[in-house]
Amino acid sequence: MTDVDVFMNRLDPDMCVVTAAVGEDRSGCLVGFSSQCSMRPVRFVVWLSKVNHTYRVARDADCLAVHLLTRDQHELAALFGGRTGDRVDKFTRVRWRRGHGGAVVLEDAAAWFVGTVERRVDGGDHVGFVLEPVQWDERADGPLLRLGDALDISPGHPVD
Repeated sequence: MTDVDVFMNRLDPDMCVVTAAVGEDRSGCLVGFSSQCSMRPVRFVVWLSKVNHTYRVARDADCLAVHLLTRDQHELAALFGGRTGDRVDKFTRVRWRRGHGGAVVLEDAAAWFVGTVERRVDGGDHVGFVLEPVQWDERADGPLLRLGDALDISPGHPVD
């Protein structure tokens, strides 16, 4: 373990599910790398792994949806984190609807927003999608699902 690993292992970020759609092609994944990245104008960035099915759909998407889950929504997190869209249509197992720009919005998320993709930033093995929020809603209170709550979910896509 390196010194920077000691630092990174102390972090316990909120997890979110990011969904992308282009026409009838849709995908979604559990994301641990995301953050507000500007106050004026408001911007939020989500980082998607280049080996992830959701990344391949998001490359061509104009909008992405970002969903917060509560700790009691571990099963939903496991579906989007432990299965790959290369093999499973996750959306047949959840309630969803179309949002702004055709984005896929999960009906049972604690809170969500749809953002237009303002920029894509190559960060190495992940690409950051800088989003401008254009539509949002909140549906449930409670503590948010964090990385520490999701450590038992094995990634549905290859990790290398």
